[in-house]
Amino acid sequence: MDISELREILSAEGLRLLDSLPPYESAADVLKSVTELRKAGHSPAMVAAVLSQSKLRGRGEAKFGPFASRMLFTEAGLEQATRLQVAALHAGRFRAAGVWRVVDLGCGIGGDAMAMAALELEVTAVERDEVTAAIAAYNLAPWPNATVVNADATDIDVTDFDAVFLDPARRTSGHSNTSRVTNPADYSPSLDFAFATAATLPTGIKLGPGIDRDLIPRDAEAQWVSVDRDVVELGLWFGTLARPGIRRSALVIGPHGTAELSADADSEDAPTGELGDYLYEPDGAVIRARLIGDLARRLDATMLSDGIAYLSSNSAIETPFATCFRVLEVLPFDERALRKELAARGIGRLEIKKRGVDLDPAEFRKRLKLKGDNSATLVVTRVAGRHSALLVERT
Repeated sequence: MDISELREILSAEGLRLLDSLPPYESAADVLKSVTELRKAGHSPAMVAAVLSQSKLRGRGEAKFGPFASRMLFTEAGLEQATRLQVAALHAGRFRAAGVWRVVDLGCGIGGDAMAMAALELEVTAVERDEVTAAIAAYNLAPWPNATVVNADATDIDVTDFDAVFLDPARRTSGHSNTSRVTNPADYSPSLDFAFATAATLPTGIKLGPGIDRDLIPRDAEAQWVSVDRDVVELGLWFGTLARPGIRRSALVIGPHGTAELSADADSEDAPTGELGDYLYEPDGAVIRARLIGDLARRLDATMLSDGIAYLSSNSAIETPFATCFRVLEVLPFDERALRKELAARGIGRLEIKKRGVDLDPAEFRKRLKLKGDNSATLVVTRVAGRHSALLVERT
């Protein structure tokens, strides 16, 4: 989105037209809408702008639910925006810590600032990009306790506030460019700036979950968050925002609600053991937090092999921190033999999971030449150091 497109959207005609559109469903609907809107006398620029926003609103529902239907977005801003349920947990940290004046440095489209404002915190949302700042101002307009400032985060005097939240931009500049920045030194603001800020005030920093763990400061509480088994972020919390005695945690959000596994350090791995009747695949947040050993001890399970994030036991225990599979059969890890076994079972749809094995599941699935009406899950991994193929089913 550029300035001219933003002007079209923020005009009275643009907002009225955008809100009148039906929910975005498919490209075919867009073509039909273009024809109808042009016949109604709307300019090509206006039509393109509102339909682009309509599509982004549709995608935004996954993160913001019904709120998305009254928000504005940029492509890059939506990609990095915090899911509303996670943003609410961020905001809850600030309120629980007793801080009220929060500055959100690099607020993007304003997702976290919305959650803070909804908890009656006084939030100043800072965004360097002019277009994105205007989008944030629109999204935060319902809250009088929220202010948007179009400025560089590094130019803000944070001593005027009680606490700081940073979500450094991890994408190249531009509102529709969603390519990722992989070097933390290229984040905006930089990681060095974020950590320096955390040394002065209670601070929360949202980062991508795959960041090098060696970069995590010793005094930070590091919390990996997953939503519906997808690891979405690493949150680093400093000062009064960090909880005493916790340095590593996995927060798992799903149909069960919210559950957390936490410790004062990385947990020691559980011993390896024989394959039991059940196989557990830990949630990605548990794996990232290196709390597999603690989870294994909760489940009275052992590890299948050193360095492999699969656990096994002879009992099925319901847990939000792992997916449990019943082991049906151990098959030979041999392509010909597997093809024959799966054909005999009439398996035409096969989910392939793998750990510790150099294997491309999509290519391997093609080579198996599956036929039949049945479906199955195959886990290819190492058991006691040996390559194995496990036919399993979810409990």
